[in-house]
Amino acid sequence: MHTPDAPEVPVTGGGIRLGQFIKLAGLVETGGTAKELVAGGRVTVNGAVDTRRGRQLGDGDRVAVLHDVDGPEAAVARVALRGETEDDDVFDENTADDDFDPEKWRNL
Repeated sequence: MHTPDAPEVPVTGGGIRLGQFIKLAGLVETGGTAKELVAGGRVTVNGAVDTRRGRQLGDGDRVAVLHDVDGPEAAVARVALRGETEDDDVFDENTADDDFDPEKWRNL
């Protein structure tokens, strides 16, 4: 079965599970649909059917959803793991405001 190149879906953090990724990538509209398709053997990871909704995906894994059992793949996406981004709200002691007074803000 020939399919076009799969678009990358960025995932931040350590990884993502198959059921979550299918929904995040927009391959299905609901988590219930994802659960049903995975359990029914209509989801492949790197070309092999996988019925484990909790399977941990890695960078570059290619996920395909077959909405019609005998038809072609209806939706395909590829995992693109990303580290923490600069936009994440993380405290950095080196750039913190040294003049911050917690008492001033305590009762706001």
